Amino acid sequence: MDWDWNFVREIMPTLIQGVKITILATVLGSILAAIVGLAIALARRSPHRLVSRSVGWFAEFIRGTPLLVQLYFIFYVLPDIGILLPPLVAGVIGLGLHYGTYTAEVYRAGIDNVPRGQWEAAKACNLGGRHTWTHIILPQAIPPMIPALANYFIAMFKETPLLSAITVLELMNQAKIVANNSYRYMEPMTLVGAFFLIISLCSVVLLRWLEHRYGRIER
Repeated sequence: MDWDWNFVREIMPTLIQGVKITILATVLGSILAAIVGLAIALARRSPHRLVSRSVGWFAEFIRGTPLLVQLYFIFYVLPDIGILLPPLVAGVIGLGLHYGTYTAEVYRAGIDNVPRGQWEAAKACNLGGRHTWTHIILPQAIPPMIPALANYFIAMFKETPLLSAITVLELMNQAKIVANNSYRYMEPMTLVGAFFLIISLCSVVLLRWLEHRYGRIER
């Protein structure tokens, strides 16, 4: 089958719409993963053993099960107990929870890397727990984490085709619909690969800049 540029021009608006949904899901999922990861990391440091262990078991369970299974559970099983979510919302929640358990380990490593003297200085200055975290620990812990966090967010972007399994009209699903309707697979699937490659290369450039900017913090 020959390459048809007229067909490419015809399907490009549909694929562009899919790219927008893919990027939106990645951005929202990344924000959720960053928040969930920080919450898990802090909860696992709780002095209350029940809290820390329960959160730890939850994180291990999420990391130990495939993202696709989690997406199916959120979108197809939760409605059985009355929780009905739109496809994009379910996809964002699935991505955010799944990658949040991985970013939690990045936060944990960053927090553990803060010198012990900083904790002692905060205590000596009679700072409360909230002020110690917000003004002393996290401002020092987070910058070195940024390259590692960005790596996970790039990986999340590459996982977005799984959202087609729960009917999210992201790039891969749009391409599949176009291909199934036209019986032409060469152009839409090639364009999907091209879009992912271009965005991934741009993300790698950004990641290199982040590594140069934040990867090495002198204390």
